[in-house]
Amino acid sequence: MTDTVTQTPLAPGAHFEVVQELQQHFGADAFVYQHTLDNMPTLWVPRSQLVAVLQFLRKLPRPYVMLYDLSATDERLRQHKFGLPMADFTVFYHLVSIDRNSDVRIKVALSEGDLNLESVIGIWPNANWYEREVWDLFGIVFSGHPHLTRILLPSTWEGHPLRKDYPARATEFDPYKLNAAKQDLEQEALLFKPEQWGMQRGTADEDFMFLNLGPNHPSAHGAFRIVLQLEGEEIVDCVPDIGYHHRGAEKMAERQSWHSYIPYTDRIDYLGGVMNNMPYVLAVEKLAGIEVPERVKTIRVMLSEFFRITSHLLYLGTYIQDVGGMSPVFFMFTDRMKAYDVIEAITGFRMHPAWFRIGGVAHDLPTGWEKLVRTFLEWLPKRLDEYEKAAVQNSIVRTRSVGVAQYNKDEALAWGVTGPGLRATGVNFDLRKARPYSGYENYDFEVPLAHNGDAYDRCLLRLEEMRQSLRIIKQCVDHMPAGAYKADHPLTCPPPKERTLQHIETLITHFLSVSWGPIMPAGESCQMIEATKGINSYYLTSDQSTMSYRTRIRTPSFPHLQQIPSVIRGSMIPDLIAYLGSIDFVMADVDR
Repeated sequence: MTDTVTQTPLAPGAHFEVVQELQQHFGADAFVYQHTLDNMPTLWVPRSQLVAVLQFLRKLPRPYVMLYDLSATDERLRQHKFGLPMADFTVFYHLVSIDRNSDVRIKVALSEGDLNLESVIGIWPNANWYEREVWDLFGIVFSGHPHLTRILLPSTWEGHPLRKDYPARATEFDPYKLNAAKQDLEQEALLFKPEQWGMQRGTADEDFMFLNLGPNHPSAHGAFRIVLQLEGEEIVDCVPDIGYHHRGAEKMAERQSWHSYIPYTDRIDYLGGVMNNMPYVLAVEKLAGIEVPERVKTIRVMLSEFFRITSHLLYLGTYIQDVGGMSPVFFMFTDRMKAYDVIEAITGFRMHPAWFRIGGVAHDLPTGWEKLVRTFLEWLPKRLDEYEKAAVQNSIVRTRSVGVAQYNKDEALAWGVTGPGLRATGVNFDLRKARPYSGYENYDFEVPLAHNGDAYDRCLLRLEEMRQSLRIIKQCVDHMPAGAYKADHPLTCPPPKERTLQHIETLITHFLSVSWGPIMPAGESCQMIEATKGINSYYLTSDQSTMSYRTRIRTPSFPHLQQIPSVIRGSMIPDLIAYLGSIDFVMADVDR
């Protein structure tokens, strides 16, 4: 495609401040405005002006300081483009401004025969992994990238799986065979060669040691490998290596109905439970135009905060274990089991309920739920006080944590850090307060903050966040609205079954909706939420089908691991172990 785009009129009400600023600087003809159902300013720019536009946004008086997400879409099979620029592929940049509390999405169109863009690592360092992911999964080249190699898939992989002409099911491939020659090739590909990463093997006087930590090591917190370049016990540099847990969750969304994909979301942050359902169902509800009842909003908030507590309890116990305290994790697992007892009583499952639905929840609260929740609310506060006094204030934990793996707010924003990792640097940004969803604006709670940005602060914040979650849950119990647990809307899935016994039309609709799935209107929507480990979002593209055309899952753990080398250089190996524990990541959240 050429580097010119056809100007289309702005949609009514779309004259956002950033749009005006861009048009004043570059001219109105430089952009095509796209209406999206998430009401985020979305602008298509010519490839020749992409970098200039992004630099302008980064340097505004109230800048877009964070590259929140960067990914692509294969547009070749898309039918409903609403007069947008012709494109075989698009690359989009989702930017966040903390000062404005607003986002902007920049898109650039590419033709199949010319899949080249300039790297923007010089503007946002965290573009590194995102550009590698786009090349890995789509085959789009970023010129100027220092190491454009596979990141989620093995280096021996052939093809780019998120292209539409790449099979989506295992039955579409030839049977997999691993002979001796192929096994040797795979083993050879796992060898770490420092020169490929711009590393020296040593100095004039001594050789560096290269140490593999993981992918099977308890301190790696999952199938995660990090190669350390050591001078003695000091870390000169390191290379995080991810992808061992990659399952193609975004590809799976292209072959599952909108409804049947919900259980897959549970397995992203597998400690987050229904909190993984939240951004997905909210994004689908934007596509469908569904407004859920107040009871549904309250139930969703209550269950989400329960999972925030269970996730933080696991984090706190394993973090203290990483820095030398062996006992607390066993006590905290007792607390988690009590929380899971409540979750199971309400949803029927423990870790992965997949309980939220498009337009509501799976069923209403059961008899006796209130007593169970109140019992837990009485149990946990005293336990948290004990943990703070006996473990978090322990001199060994403090010595191993204070001042370790420290970074400031500018570094956090540059690397795309969100959640407690960002708030530990003093940045007061929690989506539950900044951009309330599911009724969070109705709750009285505080956003815990710290200012040192070290491992200890990240630990303290999560302890206080659990107390705030208990406050929110108590308000849910005290003010649980009456009403339906599901919206009365034709695209609610599954639709109310009671009416199927009376009306044949409703029975047919129910059958089609459950077996094939509802047909969502064409359009795009994104929903961000404050998840357990930071900001998580689903960016959905519907082509008026029973399945998603493109599902982009942005997780917090992906950028958090990318930041590791910049923080840990010059530290000791034990500091790295404390740092890894303080990040609070799970590899399914990284690899998807």
